[in-house]
Amino acid sequence: MVSGVLTLTTFLCSSSTSLYDSKRLTKLQNRSCATLRVQCSNSNPDLPLTTEKLQNDGYMTGGAYDFQRATTSLTNQSISSSKKVTLVRHGLSSWNEERRVQGSSNLSVLTETGVRQAERCRKALENIYFDQCFSSPISRAKSTAEIIWQGKEEPLVFLDSLEEAHLFYLEGMKTVDAKERYPKEHATWREDPANFNVNGIYPVRKLWGTAREAWREILFSPGESFMVVTHKSILRALICTALGLPPERFRAIDINNGGISVFNFNKRGEAMLQSLNMTAHMYGDHVYLY
Repeated sequence: MVSGVLTLTTFLCSSSTSLYDSKRLTKLQNRSCATLRVQCSNSNPDLPLTTEKLQNDGYMTGGAYDFQRATTSLTNQSISSSKKVTLVRHGLSSWNEERRVQGSSNLSVLTETGVRQAERCRKALENIYFDQCFSSPISRAKSTAEIIWQGKEEPLVFLDSLEEAHLFYLEGMKTVDAKERYPKEHATWREDPANFNVNGIYPVRKLWGTAREAWREILFSPGESFMVVTHKSILRALICTALGLPPERFRAIDINNGGISVFNFNKRGEAMLQSLNMTAHMYGDHVYLY
């Protein structure tokens, strides 16, 4: 039995193609056929790929032609064009390593491992063109974004709406200490996060509103392809709000350090999840093309 990371790459072909300008890679026009190629990452590169060619008057790879009204619009009005948004979680931080509650604290910084993970993200995404990169201004995400975005002409855009959830007195505490000192609050945070509150403030519920604000800021920006670098909890909120899931589904989504997720948005501001928590690049020299 052969095991390994599955790489799914879609190639479009036609009799008429044109190239992007110097800022872009390849843009295919008048698409008339598609080739689906599947290869295990640890298989022999000399072996032929499993290839299926599909002939049709339109683009067809087994994916959806359209996803109108599949989800609720995040913008409540039309946007300038369809968009692709790539979400990246920051690399391993010092408080990740120490198993401390991070929240919105700016004291947790990238470790050497986190820096290497950010570099792997940069390499994995080097063939993807991005119009802009949005990042949380908090240190561990900011540093990750700076590594991934280095050498780009466009400046990084820092959004307060991409900051991590504020967890009050739990921030900075080791998980084992928080569990011992605040057993009831810690249990609620772990088991029923939507109802975790401090003095009537519900961080996760508040995060849902912040995520919607972030989506509007991103989707109304000029361009068609964006990168977003931020934190685990706000990423959960971004993904759930895009899919129409409530705060009670907060822990239904998990994102690893350096994990990459991809959304497509139509002109109505409706989302379709293309990829969730891709991590093949963390275990080898995997380069994405989508």
